[in-house]
Amino acid sequence: MILLMAAAGSCHAKQTVFSANDYGAKGDGTTLNTAAIQKAIDAAAAVKGIRQGTVTLKPGTYLTGSLFLKSGVTLDVAEGVTLVGSEQLKDYPELPTRIAGIEMTWPAALVNVRDQHDVQIIGKGTIDGDGPVWWKAYWDLRAQYEPKGLRWASDYDAKRPRLLLIQNSERVGLGGGILLKRSGFWTVQILYSRQVHVDGVTIRNNEGGRGPSTDGIDIDSSHDVLVEHADIDVNDDALCLKAGRDADGLRVNRPTAHVTLRDSIIRSGAAAVTIGSETSGGFRDIEAYNITALSGVPSGVLFKSAHTRGGFAENVKIHDLTLEGVAIPIHITMNWNPSYSYAAIPAGMTDVPDYYKVLATPVPEAKGLAHFRDVRIWNIKATGAREAFNVSAYAEAPLENFSFDHIDIEAKTAGTIANAKDWKFAHMDIKTADGSTVKMTDKAVTDPKDVPYGDR
Repeated sequence: MILLMAAAGSCHAKQTVFSANDYGAKGDGTTLNTAAIQKAIDAAAAVKGIRQGTVTLKPGTYLTGSLFLKSGVTLDVAEGVTLVGSEQLKDYPELPTRIAGIEMTWPAALVNVRDQHDVQIIGKGTIDGDGPVWWKAYWDLRAQYEPKGLRWASDYDAKRPRLLLIQNSERVGLGGGILLKRSGFWTVQILYSRQVHVDGVTIRNNEGGRGPSTDGIDIDSSHDVLVEHADIDVNDDALCLKAGRDADGLRVNRPTAHVTLRDSIIRSGAAAVTIGSETSGGFRDIEAYNITALSGVPSGVLFKSAHTRGGFAENVKIHDLTLEGVAIPIHITMNWNPSYSYAAIPAGMTDVPDYYKVLATPVPEAKGLAHFRDVRIWNIKATGAREAFNVSAYAEAPLENFSFDHIDIEAKTAGTIANAKDWKFAHMDIKTADGSTVKMTDKAVTDPKDVPYGDR
């Protein structure tokens, strides 16, 4: 793991500072500063050496479109500085990337680290995506799509900028007290990258409305990633591991591996820790611990996939979670949100984009079932739960070799575990208002649709 620098000057190499204001940036909230800030970034990148060029701004609000950081550059968003995203889609150039599990062309993020190394994004300032304009566009389109059987297409057709993208890069640091807010779509996506350290970020995506699909931190087919000291309030996955969707994810076949999530608080979001639903490339060597989730979070541990996703998860360790008012502390579904998970082009629709065809490409049954195994969960303290366990897989791909130790849950009812193989329990204290105990069964468990995680 790399260590995130506490400040731009903490690197042993001498820092050369480039003020974007010297290149014409104006912090008046109305001037479009994309070109001026990018000139400062380019100048900082021209300095020889590693991490020697630092870009700064004077206090103010800077309207901007997509910015592209380069190797060796530190972007210092200091206290009193706000970068706010343009409301014009033309200010986010469309580039190859992966969105919600499939590779496609999509608008760039507000801040991008693409094909770079040794980049830092620090400071106690704010990066603001001005989300409400993008959220409304999504909801308007989805209202048209759902009656047509196109719920699954909504996230792909409603083009919304991500706030921060780290793609195909290495040795990247993000944090130092920075505030990320009102993202149009996912807040931080770490894609096809390695040696990334996120330390000390606050994410707030529920100001001015509840932003749909405004995930907090998505680690997507990447490895050697450490996320710590995050404070997250979002309307979908908070700390989430992803690895591709269906036929396209199986084609890419890149796992997420060697990831640590720790010492964080989730105030609102889908779960304390999420794996999936994009599981196609698989997951291995994952650890999450010392995480608190509050009553705005419906699930504690959430594993989710679908029968067309495929993939695997192995050697997963989750421990020392505090769940306060979380509805389902242990929630696993291998048939997540069918209206979103299963793409079918409506009969008679012929003039469709290529990515519709990619999404609707059939996956053979043998490759479509995800295999989760060798998972250890311990030291879970949950109060105010509705259902202790809601766990369901497929008989052809049971959840194998899970172990639970020191699980302390207070819930209305115990719940059900379906299609589990070689599960071990020790020091279990499940206190239920109705006196029930956990039921083990081979029959599928209905996913609780009244638990409002994500944008179901």
